[in-house]
Amino acid sequence: MPSDIEIAQQAKLRKISEIAMQLGLNEDSIELYGPYKAKIDLNANPHLQDRPDGKLILVTAISPSPAGEGKTTTTVGLGDALQRIGKRAVICLREPSMGPVFGMKGGAAGGGYAQVVPMEDINLHFTGDFAAIALAHNLLAAMIDNHIHHGNALQIDPRQVTWKRVVDMNDRALRQVVVGLGGKVNGQPREDGFDIVVASEVMAVLCLADSLKDLRNRLGNIVAGYNFSGEPVTACDLKAHGAMAVMLKEAIKPNLVQTLEHTPALLHGGPFANIAHGCNSLIATRTALKLGDYVVTEAGFGADLGAEKFINIKCRKSGLKPDACVVVATVRALKYHGGIEVPDLAKENLDALERGIANLEKHVQNVTSHYRLPCVVALNRFDHDTVAELALIAKRMEVLGIRVILAEHWAKGGAGATALAETVVELAETGQACMRYVYDDEDMLWEKLGKVARRIYGASDVHALRRVRAIIDKLQEEGYGHYPICIAKTQYSFSTDASQRGLPHPHILTVRAVRLCAGAEFIVMICDDIMTMPGLPKEPCATRIDIDDDGRVIGLY
Repeated sequence: MPSDIEIAQQAKLRKISEIAMQLGLNEDSIELYGPYKAKIDLNANPHLQDRPDGKLILVTAISPSPAGEGKTTTTVGLGDALQRIGKRAVICLREPSMGPVFGMKGGAAGGGYAQVVPMEDINLHFTGDFAAIALAHNLLAAMIDNHIHHGNALQIDPRQVTWKRVVDMNDRALRQVVVGLGGKVNGQPREDGFDIVVASEVMAVLCLADSLKDLRNRLGNIVAGYNFSGEPVTACDLKAHGAMAVMLKEAIKPNLVQTLEHTPALLHGGPFANIAHGCNSLIATRTALKLGDYVVTEAGFGADLGAEKFINIKCRKSGLKPDACVVVATVRALKYHGGIEVPDLAKENLDALERGIANLEKHVQNVTSHYRLPCVVALNRFDHDTVAELALIAKRMEVLGIRVILAEHWAKGGAGATALAETVVELAETGQACMRYVYDDEDMLWEKLGKVARRIYGASDVHALRRVRAIIDKLQEEGYGHYPICIAKTQYSFSTDASQRGLPHPHILTVRAVRLCAGAEFIVMICDDIMTMPGLPKEPCATRIDIDDDGRVIGLY
């Protein structure tokens, strides 16, 4: 079978103006970025607000193995399958970060015959949204140091500047740096550091804002540091938020592309789910709900991370409520959670599978019992999956009253996911969804942390260093206690230790740092050794990505 990029390069795409017309958008509604990409001008379609919302389908997954379980591929395949069975479907995805594209993933636009295209553009510069976010973020960083250099009227304490710089690349050497070296003319020396763009609060703000006005206001509320009296200094105090909003005035518009089967797809925003809130923009989701009968969206990584934040942050802030949920799993990943190493995952091993299914069971129970959403398990099928293995998973899920659907969209496109689409429609149309949050707004921050840790992660306790607990208590006292929490932890385990697979118990959630995101309106709880600036692996995907003499990109998965 050809590679993902070869499939994408061989595809015959429709002009994006045709895809827009398919959605009922007129020519004035879109801004073209070449023939196959466009941004949607929200102001050009006031009539959209009169349309009823479509059904919202959330795609999540088990705790992934290092190879990933095909959540994006399933989202795309399900959207194509819904189109095939006569439903007007729209897909909502995050934009890929170039950090993982050149690091471990090599691409994040789906795979096989379930991809969004143009795949090369999407995985690389796309429409420039990430560059705009990075520039807006770094403008605030520059204005902080500039303000200190020119007299420091706000009395900013250089030791308490919390606003780092960002770059959209995995680069461990930038985690901790010193700026302002080289003499007085270069500013005041101080410790600083870089995060990856997808961890930027500006990214979170863009993805949670519901309008340009809301975006500007949220940017102004960003706390960049503290003065010598310990009082917060905001982007508004520095008069930076207006210029930041100007830099994002195009980036706030959702991007329209298509799948290989010409299903419309909105790709917009891209916060990571292990270090941020892990879902595409609110504006894109709301727009899609007005354009389609069914909107299929994903939340990053497993249902303990992306889905939890989708519900407790995005839905809480917006009033969105999913009508059904798909939990993606693979036989190989469940054997991985049962203790089998990657080289041996293709071999049948019912004992390991039996142990590993506990991970799937916990995620399903979280979705049905804590989030109160009806769900189906989509099992991405591989050639080496055996009949006995598939039967074992179905039997264990049957005990929970959950159907398991074999999905073959990677090899067959939408045709390989029609059974999944029919099941999703059945679940969504029955009105079984009764979504609820894991915690209440009125709960104390520490109580919110404990509820997610114990109910969703299965933790036995929550710990924090005394200074970290003091920060949490201070934020509570300062009036931020009503904010939701955004827990940054490893995606590979329910625990904070990536090596603890399956369903680890007992384990303790340990918080080592806290960040106030007053613009995004949540509190980030950073656990153990999770990094907001990842590093490249020993052999990064960048070593395999190249361009031939005809200008064709090669090696991009």
